[in-house]
Amino acid sequence: MSERGKRAGRRGKVRVSSGKLRSLSSRLWLERQLNDPYVARARREGLRSRAAYKLAEIDDKARFLKKGARVVDLGAAPGGWSQVAAKRVGAPQEGRVVAIDLLPMNAVPGVDFVQLDFLDPLAPKKLKARLGGAADVVLSDMAANATGHRKTDHLKIMALVETAAEFAREMLAPGGTFLAKVLQGGTEAALLAALRRDFTTVKHVKPAASRSDSAELYLLASGFRG
Repeated sequence: MSERGKRAGRRGKVRVSSGKLRSLSSRLWLERQLNDPYVARARREGLRSRAAYKLAEIDDKARFLKKGARVVDLGAAPGGWSQVAAKRVGAPQEGRVVAIDLLPMNAVPGVDFVQLDFLDPLAPKKLKARLGGAADVVLSDMAANATGHRKTDHLKIMALVETAAEFAREMLAPGGTFLAKVLQGGTEAALLAALRRDFTTVKHVKPAASRSDSAELYLLASGFRG
């Protein structure tokens, strides 16, 4: 049987057969998706991805997505984080959300999408023009393409986070918040030191919606000093 899978055991866990064209890694990924309660919930609630619940859980505690806030969502596609941000800041009537990605993204109500590389030297100026000023929040759920080599993948995502942090410094208004995905294995000391110099509070958070077997964490820096 194919993507429909088959139900086995009392829990009704979906198992996917090993087809000729399906690798073990793709089969395991598909099984995990089919059995993930957050994936099912996202479909029911019309959210673009399960990642939306990660942002919602982090904001439930930290409360940085306030009504009227201006938000930039880096690497936004498929749009799950943008959906949450737009609802919480009241975009577009009260707040503003500008999403940016190299990939195209289907329209999200209340979100202004720009297909652009955030490393473009003109990106901060373009995004501030769309926001109507500096950002209150910069979000980054970006991850570098995985190689399967743990150390290499860690270095790649840390380099991406460092670049996103530099971008956030250019975009944020005083008091602003930066939230970015990192991997367990130790956030680089230099990055933490720089963030602690520029933000009043810097900490790691792991929402319940992050899979228990995932190495991902989120770096939350708040109170940008400007």
